[in-house]
Amino acid sequence: MPVESVFPRLEALLPHVQKPIQYVGGELNSTVKDWDACDVRWALMYPDAYEVGLPNQGVMILYEVLNEREGVLAERTYSVWPDLEELMREHKVPQFTVDSHRPVGAFDVFGLSFSTELGYTNMLTALDLAGIPLESKDRTVDDPIVLAGGHAAFNPEPIAQFIDCAVIGDGEQAVLDMTAIIREWKAEGRPGGREEVLFRLARTGNVYVPGFYDVEYLPDGRIGRVVPNKSGVPWRVSKHTVMDLDEWPYPKQPLVPLAETVHERMSVEIFRGCTRGCRFCQAGMITRPVRERSITGIGDMVEKGLKATGFEEVGLLSLSSADHTEIADVAKGLADRYEEDKIGLSLPSTRVDAFNIDLANELTRNGRRSGLTFAPEGGSERMRKVINKMVSEEDLIRTVATAYGNGWRQVKLYFMLGLPTETDEDVLQIADMAANVIAKGREVAGNDIRCTVSIGGFVPKPHTPFQWAPQLSAQETDARLAKLRDKIRGDKKYGRSIGFRYHDGKPGIVEGLLSRGDRRIGSVIRAVYEDGGRFDGWREHFSYDRWMACAEKTLPDFGVDVDWYTTRERTYEEVLPWDHLDSGLDKDWLWDDWQDSLDETEVEDCRWTPCFDCGVCPQMQTEIQIGPTGKKLLPLSVVK
Repeated sequence: MPVESVFPRLEALLPHVQKPIQYVGGELNSTVKDWDACDVRWALMYPDAYEVGLPNQGVMILYEVLNEREGVLAERTYSVWPDLEELMREHKVPQFTVDSHRPVGAFDVFGLSFSTELGYTNMLTALDLAGIPLESKDRTVDDPIVLAGGHAAFNPEPIAQFIDCAVIGDGEQAVLDMTAIIREWKAEGRPGGREEVLFRLARTGNVYVPGFYDVEYLPDGRIGRVVPNKSGVPWRVSKHTVMDLDEWPYPKQPLVPLAETVHERMSVEIFRGCTRGCRFCQAGMITRPVRERSITGIGDMVEKGLKATGFEEVGLLSLSSADHTEIADVAKGLADRYEEDKIGLSLPSTRVDAFNIDLANELTRNGRRSGLTFAPEGGSERMRKVINKMVSEEDLIRTVATAYGNGWRQVKLYFMLGLPTETDEDVLQIADMAANVIAKGREVAGNDIRCTVSIGGFVPKPHTPFQWAPQLSAQETDARLAKLRDKIRGDKKYGRSIGFRYHDGKPGIVEGLLSRGDRRIGSVIRAVYEDGGRFDGWREHFSYDRWMACAEKTLPDFGVDVDWYTTRERTYEEVLPWDHLDSGLDKDWLWDDWQDSLDETEVEDCRWTPCFDCGVCPQMQTEIQIGPTGKKLLPLSVVK
């Protein structure tokens, strides 16, 4: 039976809300398939507003991978703003997809991609609006399977009661494998109901079903062990790793938004994974090993993507794009190819030790020359050894001076505050570094230059060497920020040329609670949602007081509090909430790297040095895949 579109009811509400265009759908390259011609149907969500969710590469890739398959349908849904949520509740309009405005509750799978934990309350809003019971134990065979993915899914325990399953790692092959299992179960008449299909997914060893695991706690609040409660379920669930990115050239036809979004460009992931070994960086740790897309694979994707979208800028994405073994040839080849079309190229923030002016000039040849962003992360040499960010201040100043000398006027420096072993003196050295950058810049380029210091709070993340580290309290974070701000503003000579941007310590504490939390945190998330918590990643919607009040209301029943999860240091013996989820990283290796950080010992990148036995390649049966290929990006057509 066709599922009825809710658009006629929704349309009447749109004149009364902000940015109604975001709910209309019909974007260039969006896909609408015949409901009855498909037997497995996915609703994919990035749990944030359309302007943030639409450009998300992960959702865009899975949307295309699924819709390319015969008999499979995928549609997208995003978080609705509170103004529309209120009207939808009043007029009984359910959570809908933007592609066909079908109710999310009618799909087989409701898949959510979490790049940050601050989207959890938005998930509960969407579930409730969709008419799907908030807790998995209350769902029937007719409710969608609620699936979590993305980086935050590497510790899904805080949302264990709300999701049916989680997939960790790369999603491309994972969603196809899940589709095949669901299709077979449906074709058999859905035997055994909901529990049976979840069991079939779980026994593959690659899909985590929290309901099939029991958590036992020690009297002091720590976890005693996590054990399967069903025969045939694996003790540990492994991450997915896609090898040979050239076989997965997605998205082939990127979506072009109708409304303004955070990224107005066509993006190509040029490699996946990072082995630089920054100890705070969860993304680098959980996406190992490094897998490069070939220079010709990149060229083909750019060519097809530009034809399909009409964008005028191409983002070359990865965790450290300048580390691609052929980045110079990629940038020059693309700049040459699209010189007449004035297609601009961009990289995310650039490592100081991977930057060179030739590369920067190629990237800006066809586009505008905007500011450059570098991320030293630590203000002092000592801190950079602790976090394994092997960049000297001399390297930074030399690089920035070269940029100023070649016409750049604006440089942004990104630092983290609250890193393990950090002192006030380490933080104040950020101001010294910025002043030295301005001094050198004026020497080579005159007074018309600026440097912006941007500060983010450190949050310890699962599957990193810092997963055992204590987090700095919000009060201590704010005190250090104040001292740094005063030092920068008090610099009569250079202070006027230095911008200062920062986040206070409060959002970081909530993120820390959610990132290293266990199943007991689910009660806090639900209480925050029921108290009106929405869009916690947005400063204007986030309420620290609400989170703390809800934590104080629910956590004492378990004998723990917010500090227990955030500012407490863990020991080697402690069972961590995510230990039964296998990222490939050996726990002993992570612990040894944590000890190395305390000794301020640096570790090289295994791309160019012998293996350090992190465990990923042998355990996941993977390998580092890097060039060079020796190929060049030739023009698309021969000029006669």
